[in-house]
Amino acid sequence: MNSHRRAARSRRVFIAACVCVCGGLLATPRAARPHGDKNQTPASAPAKAFAAGKITAAEIPMPFRIGECLNYRVEWAIFPAAAALQMDVVERRNLLGWQTWHFRASAHSVVPARTFFEVDDQFDSYTDATTLESHQYEMYLNEMGSKENEVLHLVPIGQANRGNVVAVIVQPGTRDPLGAFYALRTVDWQQTPEFHVPVYDGRDLYDVRARQESASDSVAVDAGNFQATKISLRLFEYGREVPHTGFLVWFAHNTARTPVLVLAEMPVGNVRVELEKERR
Repeated sequence: MNSHRRAARSRRVFIAACVCVCGGLLATPRAARPHGDKNQTPASAPAKAFAAGKITAAEIPMPFRIGECLNYRVEWAIFPAAAALQMDVVERRNLLGWQTWHFRASAHSVVPARTFFEVDDQFDSYTDATTLESHQYEMYLNEMGSKENEVLHLVPIGQANRGNVVAVIVQPGTRDPLGAFYALRTVDWQQTPEFHVPVYDGRDLYDVRARQESASDSVAVDAGNFQATKISLRLFEYGREVPHTGFLVWFAHNTARTPVLVLAEMPVGNVRVELEKERR
């Protein structure tokens, strides 16, 4: 595998694992049909229940709400402030007959890092309000003067395509990276030590495995001091773990289960994403 392909793969993995880690700062994914994987670890019981529709949105209150806006500072490699990331719960809306949550993440590189890479990206996820499956994933990339827009319609195997749109066929329960991160907030980590979910990043299909590492950690970020649950994220493709890639996420002990800190060790460099305090 040449250096160009390795770099492109690193960027796609960057997105697939956790969109909040720069929100796609370095990503330039291309759409393709996902590949099946007979050796992938199946989703956990909660994921299966969501996918089968056995657990409804009414039965499990969501920790996030319409209008929620979270701002993060992104540190990457030698840059203490490489980018600004904003994550929003935009609305609840009907999409092709599905009731969905509309999530959005936008990332902008900032000076001095912006001198070397000018990036203004936006990602939108339309996630089923009942099953938390992804129905539509949108990428609006503006990187180094090059623009690319993609709208992906994800249709589980065995389900009929809705509307006059080109579908990407995926396995049931599949999330996009942004929707998957919000789904992690719905997990009761005090009762669920491990959670698996398939994630499609626009080109490749991964089995993302999240595991509780600590029930209560003290975390200090710009937004303040928090007690939080520490979660590790690992990616598997074709049954094998993606090498040299690891993530830690801290969810605050509040009703919103707010993500307050993300640390990532990756081939493209170490990344720290921390919640910023509200500016007035």
